Amino acid sequence: MNDYLIKATTLKGMVRAYAITSTNTVEEARRRQDTWATASAALGRTITISTMMGAMLKGDDSLTVKVEGNGPIGAIIADVNAHGNVRGYVSNPHVDFDLNDRGKLDVARAVGTEGSLSVVKDLGLKDYFTGQVPIVSGEISEDFTYYFVNSEQVPSAVGAGVLVNPDHTILAAGGFIVQVMPGADEEVIEQLEDRIQSFPAISSLIREGNSPEQILQRLFGDEEINFHEKMPVEFKCKCSKERFEKAIVGLGNDEIQQMIDEDHGAEAVCHFCNETYTFTETELENLKKNNEQ
Repeated sequence: MNDYLIKATTLKGMVRAYAITSTNTVEEARRRQDTWATASAALGRTITISTMMGAMLKGDDSLTVKVEGNGPIGAIIADVNAHGNVRGYVSNPHVDFDLNDRGKLDVARAVGTEGSLSVVKDLGLKDYFTGQVPIVSGEISEDFTYYFVNSEQVPSAVGAGVLVNPDHTILAAGGFIVQVMPGADEEVIEQLEDRIQSFPAISSLIREGNSPEQILQRLFGDEEINFHEKMPVEFKCKCSKERFEKAIVGLGNDEIQQMIDEDHGAEAVCHFCNETYTFTETELENLKKNNEQ
């Protein structure tokens, strides 16, 4: 099944919800980053939730998420737009531990329980919107829940899960975000809290073949759900040789000449997708000429 997310409202418009299957997207990120199991789970959860956040944007808006705790994985970065395209990486992809006392991948140990979660939104305005909160658990989903409540003042429940095969490939990945709209009464909020607390592991539901629609139907039970939009989701990087050319030109001719003299060329690697771009001495000389024009 191809990855996609769904947007919906329920409980007479008092609640909006997003659900996603992201197995292929997380697997592509894992493949490109060569992440080990626990790192894959941390990166996968971050990518999954960030993609749903991107679906809250419009037009050419985009956002960048950074989870930076005091654990060995270092920073987790996810970059996403409003069209379901996401890319991401971790500082140290080769992190893995034994399962925690709940029999789950120990994401909190990898991420750390101290640090920050920040979101930078490019809404096409002069200034970016930036929100930042402290990490509260390192489990990712709880940290995003805390972010929505404290940075955007939107009561939310966030869930994301990643199951990893013995060979480190991704077996299942997905998630949901449920948000309570202004004016919702306490009964609605309590009802949602009860359902979410007893909800099965999201990654297990994906593994069993549940679609995003079925996940929300299971979550909201007999409540009427209005599905508004279905959006394809994929790992997609924005890098190109032209982008790296501009970056090299920006270094100045002295730096470019040093590349020619010492390395007889240049090699650039994208953090997000690990694509490698090579530049010959001739290409670097041409970039120098462009600087001089």
